[in-house]
Amino acid sequence: MSQSEPSFFERERDRLSLDITAGFEDLLSSSNVLNRKLEEVIGMTCEYETIASLWRSFHELMRGQRDEVLEDRTTVPGTGAHVVSTNSKR
Repeated sequence: MSQSEPSFFERERDRLSLDITAGFEDLLSSSNVLNRKLEEVIGMTCEYETIASLWRSFHELMRGQRDEVLEDRTTVPGTGAHVVSTNSKR
């Protein structure tokens, strides 16, 4: 065996080092993909929060108007504003 030829240990060490390097490159690539996906989800969450707050404002506005109408139910029958109850007790 000559001095220029690597030993079994050195060849095996180099092969395992290459395998580990390739594994770390795959891990880094997968981590970058995951990071991009998480950023997309966070961005969509922010968009949905804006839409949700808009609908919440609309709902509160409509509920407030309905409550005002219910409070103003002091009408006189025969004027067209009287509400007939559909609940019947038998």
